[in-house]
Amino acid sequence: MTDDASVAGEEDTGALDDLLNDIYRGQERVTQAEIYRRAVAADLPAELLARIDSLPEGEYAVDEVSDLLGGTVG
Repeated sequence: MTDDASVAGEEDTGALDDLLNDIYRGQERVTQAEIYRRAVAADLPAELLARIDSLPEGEYAVDEVSDLLGGTVG
């Protein structure tokens, strides 16, 4: 039997990781606003958009934002 919650979580993590890899290509730090803008453009799930939106304004390194959002990039 498959746990649907874990499968959905893995899909969210994959989408988040793909987004972060794309955003941080050639960038050391990116603003919360840019991460959110790119996540909306990538049509990420509403729950993930809400987590990104709840980040304090400022700049983040990829490992910081990945830790805060539950990704595996770092």
